[in-house]
Amino acid sequence: MLDPKQISTEILIESFKKVFPLTAKEKEELIARFTERHVKRRGFILQQGDVCKHFTFIVSGCFKMFAMDQAGKEHNLQFASENDWIADLASFYAQKASGVYIEAMEPAVVLQIQHNDLLSLYTGYHKFDRNFRIIVERKYIELQNRVLQNISITAELRYQTFLEQYPHLANRLPNTQIASYLGITPEFLSKIRKGLVHKT
Repeated sequence: MLDPKQISTEILIESFKKVFPLTAKEKEELIARFTERHVKRRGFILQQGDVCKHFTFIVSGCFKMFAMDQAGKEHNLQFASENDWIADLASFYAQKASGVYIEAMEPAVVLQIQHNDLLSLYTGYHKFDRNFRIIVERKYIELQNRVLQNISITAELRYQTFLEQYPHLANRLPNTQIASYLGITPEFLSKIRKGLVHKT
């Protein structure tokens, strides 16, 4: 019977198969460098001002990345759940203080790799360099699309795009969190949802 970490690492390895499948030696190297961590709901894996030391793969649970303005209001930048990755990439690669928080929305299990260990994998195995480059590129495209949506389309279309991007999270996240991501009030989100119901 597999222990919990073995189950987690099997999920991680399966995720790599979608890009470049790993050899037995590569799997061994990958597993050796990841640490499993259990995070409570509302627990942080990164706080503003800290250096992002880990690239995090989510086995179970859901996280949000957010920034805080001078008035103390949260602005959600990104959500990530099962089989996805989350990190402040700028802080992680530059090893400089982060301007964001990453918080668990639910109890979660994650696998984390440290900066130096990831760079070592890049150097020793070119396949990891390609795999993680694709992961980073996808995250960059996701954030770029989000910026474009915020300046070019209506709140209703942004909500519909959110539903397409995060269909599995729409019913797991509170209205306040979704509204923060969309840059609108929870009341306006409720109005949008009612409008969409009437259209169907």
